[in-house]
Amino acid sequence: MKPVVLDDETLAQMMRALGHPVRLEILRILVEKSGECCCTDVTECLALAQSTVSQHLKVLLEAGVVDRQPMGTRNRYRVRTDRLEAFNAGLSSFCHGLRQPA
Repeated sequence: MKPVVLDDETLAQMMRALGHPVRLEILRILVEKSGECCCTDVTECLALAQSTVSQHLKVLLEAGVVDRQPMGTRNRYRVRTDRLEAFNAGLSSFCHGLRQPA
């Protein structure tokens, strides 16, 4: 399968989404819970209102860091590992460009 390559706008959007400590913690929670859970599951792990967690999930969703699957009356969220890998590759390309030759 061909790896995902992110354009600069998408990379910047993901940087903004991942630039908040609560959203990083939400990603950790999703990974710890087998990569998939609902907003209520995440809220139980944080000292935040469900509406606040929902807003953070929305930012992650819009940036393509997580995706959402309807399950009855709830939505299940999961980490988009393919997108995070592409994000990592995009950042790595900057780091390789900054290295000074020996």
